[in-house]
Amino acid sequence: MATPVSEVVGVADLETVRELAQQLRVDSVRSSTSAGSGHPTSSMSAADVMAVLLTRHLRYDWDNPDDPANDHLIFSKGHASPLIYSMFKAVGVVSDEELMTGYRRFGHRLQGHPTPVLPWVDVATGSLGQGLPDAVGVALAGKFLDKTPYRVWVVCGDSEMAEGSMWEALDKASFYGLSNLIAIVDVNRLGQRGPTELGWDMAAYARRVEAFGARALVVDGHDLGAIDAALADAEDAARPTVILARTRKGEGFSEVADVEGWHGKPLTGDMAERAIVELGGERNLRVRGPVPPADLARPEHQARPAFTLPTYELGAKVASRRAYGQALAAIGAWTDVVALDAEVSNSTYAEDFTKAHPDRFFEIFIAEQQLVAAAVGLSVRGYVPFASTFAAFLSRAYDFIRMAAISQSDIRLSGSHAGVEIGADGPSQMALEDLAMMRAVGGSTVLYPSDATSTAKLVEVMAGLRGVSYLRTTRGAYPVLYGPDEQFAPGGSKVLRSSDADTVTLIGAGVTLHHCLAAADVLAGEGVSARVIDLYSIKPVDAATLAEAARATGGRLVVAEDHYAEGGIGGAVLEGLASALRDGDVSVRLAHLSVTELPGSGTPDELLDFAGISTPHIVEAARGLLR
Repeated sequence: MATPVSEVVGVADLETVRELAQQLRVDSVRSSTSAGSGHPTSSMSAADVMAVLLTRHLRYDWDNPDDPANDHLIFSKGHASPLIYSMFKAVGVVSDEELMTGYRRFGHRLQGHPTPVLPWVDVATGSLGQGLPDAVGVALAGKFLDKTPYRVWVVCGDSEMAEGSMWEALDKASFYGLSNLIAIVDVNRLGQRGPTELGWDMAAYARRVEAFGARALVVDGHDLGAIDAALADAEDAARPTVILARTRKGEGFSEVADVEGWHGKPLTGDMAERAIVELGGERNLRVRGPVPPADLARPEHQARPAFTLPTYELGAKVASRRAYGQALAAIGAWTDVVALDAEVSNSTYAEDFTKAHPDRFFEIFIAEQQLVAAAVGLSVRGYVPFASTFAAFLSRAYDFIRMAAISQSDIRLSGSHAGVEIGADGPSQMALEDLAMMRAVGGSTVLYPSDATSTAKLVEVMAGLRGVSYLRTTRGAYPVLYGPDEQFAPGGSKVLRSSDADTVTLIGAGVTLHHCLAAADVLAGEGVSARVIDLYSIKPVDAATLAEAARATGGRLVVAEDHYAEGGIGGAVLEGLASALRDGDVSVRLAHLSVTELPGSGTPDELLDFAGISTPHIVEAARGLLR
């Protein structure tokens, strides 16, 4: 017999909240036991706090999840998905049937960790230490751009407080005075393999929080009145608040409460039955908490006025990083474009945007994880974020980039100072893995312009791209190759030298394209006609142009790249040709020139020659294919 539905609309009394908390525990047990996997005990510990938040403080119109005035709720401890899905059932947007038959099942939307396939989920979580940093970006949008008083609530696990990214987030939240950000740490003492670093040392947590400029409130996480008071207190704070809730993992079922060894384990069928009895049985309570006031101002539609990209004289020497900054400042005429940088904006030239649009620039300082996370959070609110730093340092934030793709976020990254070309700074500053890293991200776009014109055009293109896109820029100044009317698009390339007499193809991007052009001149002096391709789109790659060049030049291809051999342009070329090779349409003899030894300091010319990717090496590789 089905449990009758009991509905409560508006702010609930604490007795109703108590019943809801038990329902959330029961449904966390039921769903995970039904699925045969999940994290019920991690969900049970936070059920009281979430019941109070859901019914008395979270301002959310569940029938209109796109309302820009809604509060935001981010589960940084994404493994507590049984809890958030049970909350969705409680408000009536997920049915009991879906909870019991769709959780963690193939083809269903209630995945093991929450993702934005659900309209009430802003970002994908589960890689710990990311929900709070993402929330900083959402809160930045609320305070400085939307200028709407929504709150950003973040549920954190105590284990993830060992991640440095959580403290980067609190530091930046404090720097920007994000009083609209409220983190709730479920301090249940037990991690995956045993006790957490600090256990229940609430004073130590509080000292750390306060040291990073946020406000700490310590509360008994199972005292509904105390929780309610703390949440109300946090709403009126003048700075970010962290509510440190002391809880017990598995609370409500005596057989597992505060017992080690139950992390990530569903209860067996018979244990689940006993737990449900101890928790007071199944319930079917329906709640709808507070909603944003009807007269609350909603953000205005973002303006998209016309703008003019910078143009460059053919042959003039301009660094692509310089063109990036100039183009970014130009498209900043669109009021939804925002820029972020990691304290190197005078090198990435994001400073040009800062000067033109200071109200839409966010300095994240040397905190690359937070840099990417803030971009993700800003994208949640519909903004068009461009985040820049040295290309090498984006590797520090790679997990955030990977998770951005899972979040289906639209973010744009720019990495400057790529390759050995940067010169005397040495290998710690040289991005030699970034193309491989970015190409591996699901659904990403990877662009590597060779001159100022193509850079500016591609920055404009990136503003409209979905997913994670990456622009690799060069430190040095190189001749402008293209006029202002040339068009560039993902999946394209440019053939700069071509004739019916071509016998070898030279493929480059960025600095190596200029060396390919110089090599073609040398070969022409020897009576050898070489085709030259600017492979500015590394992903997707222009497979048709590559196949045509291979057919025209007897399969002789020279690829030169300022990157390690693995995963860069050479790999992109071969992957692009895979279908034609498989079908027998082309045959290929490839000479792949790349960085194969650890470089040191030197001039750009010395280092390009050391790496074997300069003009003489390209010429010799072509000769070798022609012998």
